[in-house]
Amino acid sequence: MIPLNSKLSSLKRSPIRLFTNMARETPGCAMLTIGEPDLDTPEAIRDAAIAALQANHTHYAPNQGTPALRQAVAEFETKRGNPTKPEQVLVTIGACHAIFTALLGILNPGEEIIVPTPGFMLYDTIATIAGAKAVPLDISKTGFQIDEDALNAAITDKTKAIIINSPCNPTGTVLNQQSLEIVKRAVLGKPIFVICDAVYNQLVYGDCPDISLDAELKDQMLLCQSFSKPYAMTGWRVGYLTCPEYVMVRLLLLSAAEITAVPTFLQEAAVTALSTDPSPMVEIYRKRREYVCKRLDEMGLSYPAPEGAFYVFPNISKFGLSSEEFCIRMIKEGGVAAVPGSCFGSDAHIRLSYCYSESELKTALDRMATFIQGLQP
Repeated sequence: MIPLNSKLSSLKRSPIRLFTNMARETPGCAMLTIGEPDLDTPEAIRDAAIAALQANHTHYAPNQGTPALRQAVAEFETKRGNPTKPEQVLVTIGACHAIFTALLGILNPGEEIIVPTPGFMLYDTIATIAGAKAVPLDISKTGFQIDEDALNAAITDKTKAIIINSPCNPTGTVLNQQSLEIVKRAVLGKPIFVICDAVYNQLVYGDCPDISLDAELKDQMLLCQSFSKPYAMTGWRVGYLTCPEYVMVRLLLLSAAEITAVPTFLQEAAVTALSTDPSPMVEIYRKRREYVCKRLDEMGLSYPAPEGAFYVFPNISKFGLSSEEFCIRMIKEGGVAAVPGSCFGSDAHIRLSYCYSESELKTALDRMATFIQGLQP
């Protein structure tokens, strides 16, 4: 057997996919695992893609993205308070590619990124591939907000970036202004980037302070965004990255080597998406959130208040089971699937997604309530 890249030996399959597959292999199992909108992509976006195909817009796009989409992104970002030029926009294959390109482009072997946890496991994976290290910053004991002393203690001379994902996957929580000011004080003027994973920032149910709008951090800010969540375009795989021009010069070369370019007709549809109002979808998720939280309250489960995205993160520690054992048993005994909190760095919790219809949520939560009742002493 010919040896492979040794860094790959420590990579693991996505636990979200593992538990989703386990559920699919269990007849009749209800799923609350996947963070994928169940709603249809808006018709105007679909029509734009069809029109582009019919016009034979199927040839290579520029590596950085079509001028039309980069201009649309620049205008969209500028309008929301983040002054951006088309030259600062890189069109990507979804936000995961944007995050991968950002981290791989800035990290050298041995450097570190700070990841508030609970958090998305992708950051750790990319750091490993880069030969770097993800340093967890536990915020579960501080109300899911950043503690200044803890952050300052985590920063070393090897720190290259801090990840900000707000609203957060898996908790649905939003970092308040105080947390963002703590981050700013810690990094401003230092050789530390802020990687803003903003894929849920259009799916919020109230105020959502946004660190990417801070003008004083503009030379340290890399923003990663996706069309998947707000426009129900998960299968389209289109996103973008914005950053200072001195960073873009290098990241563009990396991205071009990775993918060449995002398909042209998809980029034309993305232009239409940016002028599509996501608020009708937000209202649907808001109602689902209220229903799920009400049911969890009835079950006696505590959880951080979800203020954005479409996840809730109930605490299951009182049952004396690891989150993985809890989820495995809930599939086998209760017929409903969730994702263990250990996947996100918090074994006391499980993640539930409410990207499902009202009837599917009712079925799943009815079963979960029965399963939990059976665990009571």
